[in-house]
Amino acid sequence: MNTYGIPNYKEVNPSVFAVVTFPFLFGIMFGDIGHGFVLFLVGAILCIFEDVIRKKAPGVEGVLALRYIALLMGLFATFSGIMYNDLMAIPVWIWDSCYELKEIPYTAKGDGHERQPMKAIFKEDCVYPFGLDPAWHLGSNELAYMNSLKMKISVILGVLQMGLGVCMKAFNASYFRNRLDFWFEFVP
Repeated sequence: MNTYGIPNYKEVNPSVFAVVTFPFLFGIMFGDIGHGFVLFLVGAILCIFEDVIRKKAPGVEGVLALRYIALLMGLFATFSGIMYNDLMAIPVWIWDSCYELKEIPYTAKGDGHERQPMKAIFKEDCVYPFGLDPAWHLGSNELAYMNSLKMKISVILGVLQMGLGVCMKAFNASYFRNRLDFWFEFVP
């Protein structure tokens, strides 16, 4: 954060917000139970055994400086993986789908080994405990849908994060009575 400028005395510091929002946005884009849990375990090991690691391997100060970020990135990636029903890039059916798949009967011309088309019928009064319907993993557009969903959520939250930064600029400008910053940086 300090590459953009060090906050002045009594100025709102955006580092606090960035420390939480960056790992959360990473988790939304990454979103895998297995990979996220491995990253969480690495972060937890670095946090728990920090003193031992510093004594045994003195050249890893850079890695130890990122231990809490790795821990949060793994936590949020695991949470998002649960929401996406994704474990090591393999769909996980934690609960039943709200769609019932039925084959559409048709007469096929050929050797009879063609794939039968399926029709998804929505079950009435079905509620998901959380996350996505696992039936999305069976669709032919699964990869396009999941990537589109992840990127749209990330962009929306990224724009909200930028808006938070602009509002912090307004708080700083009004606190320091800097009308130039308020009218020509916050307002536009």
